Amino acid sequence: MVKVAIITLSDSASRGERVDESGEEIRRLISSQDIFEVTYRNVLPDEVDIISNALIEACEKGASLVITTGGTGIHPRDVTPEATMRVIEREVPGISELIRLKGLEKTPMAALSRGVCGLRGNTLIINLPGSKKAVRESMEAVLPILKHAIQKAGGDERPCSG
Repeated sequence: MVKVAIITLSDSASRGERVDESGEEIRRLISSQDIFEVTYRNVLPDEVDIISNALIEACEKGASLVITTGGTGIHPRDVTPEATMRVIEREVPGISELIRLKGLEKTPMAALSRGVCGLRGNTLIINLPGSKKAVRESMEAVLPILKHAIQKAGGDERPCSG
């Protein structure tokens, strides 16, 4: 089983002022795949240091995949990309591009997403937007490639076949 961490970044959800629907949607979609097991979940405020520390903690606890939701826009409090860039060692821009491309099929506002994706060690970290709808669309885009991406990030040397 692939261990998955889900981290929701939202000031209001972290204070209990709103329900974390986006994190729950990620959990529902990832759990529908037989190879994934959610082993870590957290709801945190939009603070760079707190987010960075949580990403590191999820990696150290053995997650092969960390999915964040929220904090990817252009509001001054949206700092998830900055926190992620602090902890990743290698960027995987194609996944971020795929997420934005899928979003742009539905709304031009997807162009405002600044989410990044990358690797810390063998752990793949993916930033998703904060809305439940955007999470669903983003997950539909990335689910088909996740197993292969995680295998390769973990050192699988089998050749990729087309």
